[in-house]
Amino acid sequence: MKKFSFIIFSLVIGTAIFLRPAAGSEKTLVCVSILPQKYFVESIGGGFVDVSVMVSPGANPHDYEPTPAQMKMLSASKIYFALGDPFEDAWLKKISATNQNLKIIHTEDGILKKPIDRHESIALYDKKTEPISQPDHDHGIYDPHIWLSPPLVMLQARNIVAALEREMPDQREFFETNYQRFINQLVELDASLRLLFKDDANKQFIIFHPSWGYFADAYNLKQIAIEIEGKEPKAKEIAQLIQYAKAHGISAIFVQPQFSTKQADSIAKEINAKLVPANDLAENWMENIKAVASSIKQALR
Repeated sequence: MKKFSFIIFSLVIGTAIFLRPAAGSEKTLVCVSILPQKYFVESIGGGFVDVSVMVSPGANPHDYEPTPAQMKMLSASKIYFALGDPFEDAWLKKISATNQNLKIIHTEDGILKKPIDRHESIALYDKKTEPISQPDHDHGIYDPHIWLSPPLVMLQARNIVAALEREMPDQREFFETNYQRFINQLVELDASLRLLFKDDANKQFIIFHPSWGYFADAYNLKQIAIEIEGKEPKAKEIAQLIQYAKAHGISAIFVQPQFSTKQADSIAKEINAKLVPANDLAENWMENIKAVASSIKQALR
């Protein structure tokens, strides 16, 4: 028993050594757009990075504008890890102007984003409705929520570790070790989710804001959004949604804390469903993915 305890102790200490920089090492200041990115960067960069998040907890990225204090902080940063959200497009030039040495890393590089169209809403469940090709969502034409798909996070992680190694080549071995550990965790998570949803191909869940589309794609699920073209649905569309939900026994509507739940709550009462949180911006990304996956599994019809 003592020998076993010593082995466990040694493993814990060994892990801590990998995640902690050498004494006297200075941290590199980097910036990310949202909290989940902080989780990714810290998982790889460990104690060698000091990560600042632009969109604060509870804030809506769609309404985001950098504060003067954040612009000042950006002037001292080495790397900005972007993810391709349109709010970044509006500010990256200004951000770069504050610090011409700031390296902007597009973590979405290598990821083929999907268009958000009416296939994400109840509208196209009416066979008479034709798909549209014009931008129909406040994100623009492409869905930016790539951080909610474990397989896509694996690709983002590769871009993150490459940038950190370029910035701090002396710590390459440290970053590679953490990167491999993170990838192993993602592979394990992905495998567990595939097992969780293995019998649920094409099953549907209703959500207010269509942020879990890549997650749904990864595990052969169908996301139905209450929002249509980035806007709350009209009365006719709500009636259509209510009719559809009743016919299919929908018992839950997923909502995000960054958006008003007033309309979702109204629909939920009509179909005798409950509102279930599905935060897409939680800081503890791994635990959040597991929790939301469990909730979706319970709600699938």
